[in-house]
Amino acid sequence: MTKAEIARLAQGIKLKVRKGDRVMIITGKDKGQVGFIEKVFPKRQRVVVLQENQDNPDQPLPLNAAIRHRKARTQAEKSARIKIAVPIHISNVMVLDPKTQEPSRIGRRLEDKTLIRFAKKSGEKIIDQKVMEND
Repeated sequence: MTKAEIARLAQGIKLKVRKGDRVMIITGKDKGQVGFIEKVFPKRQRVVVLQENQDNPDQPLPLNAAIRHRKARTQAEKSARIKIAVPIHISNVMVLDPKTQEPSRIGRRLEDKTLIRFAKKSGEKIIDQKVMEND
């Protein structure tokens, strides 16, 4: 490993997506679906995307879901099929432009000595959103 690679790894991985961003899935079985980022795994470059649930706002629906079968442990309990959100690679999602609500690439620029993110389609600043805050 070179010194440059070690320095880059020590610096941390900088992604263009963050928790709470509204994104559209651009490939895979859920192509075209819009949701929000619930969790980010920077080292693996993956994100968990959830979709707002109109019926129960406290229980969002997973996108890119896998079904797990849970067997009943007692006679009173029923067996169930549970949908679990599987992480998706960040290259398969695009952040939505805040102005047009269409997928857009993300750029960074300095404004007032702070680095901000902006949508390249409209140039609009992307504000960090607080969605489904449970922390």
